[in-house]
Amino acid sequence: MSETLDLAQKLKSESEKLIVFFSGLTDAQWTKEVYTEGAVWSIQNILAHLMMSEGSLVRLFERIRQGGEGVAEDFEIDRANALQQEKAKDLSPSELLEQYKSTREKTVEWISGLSDSDLEKTGRHPFLGITTLREMIKMIYIHNQTHYRDLRRVLKD
Repeated sequence: MSETLDLAQKLKSESEKLIVFFSGLTDAQWTKEVYTEGAVWSIQNILAHLMMSEGSLVRLFERIRQGGEGVAEDFEIDRANALQQEKAKDLSPSELLEQYKSTREKTVEWISGLSDSDLEKTGRHPFLGITTLREMIKMIYIHNQTHYRDLRRVLKD
């Protein structure tokens, strides 16, 4: 299996687990606070963040694949996250989950269409700085797993 198909399959499998997790939440759990430093984020806010940031990242990755530099050097990740939250504030949990599913399907399809040599292309990632598309794609998985760990921790309390 090519590396791109392996990365796509890993993200597909990971999203299936997240979809099961989010689908099983009660109404009360959706509003449970996960992060309280700075802007307060509930479980619902985190799903909005995962969905919106992934959509933005894949558009960024495509620009890098086509020879672009990536995000601007002065990119402010906290400001971008706040804007995403504002855009998603009126979406219900079920709407967010459907959009997350659609976004992940597009991500998997996009990655599946890459060549292994595309993975070597470099650009500026909002968090990682200058790195390869390979590392940026892997970061989607790490990013989701980090938030998933935090969600599970909060729900155990």
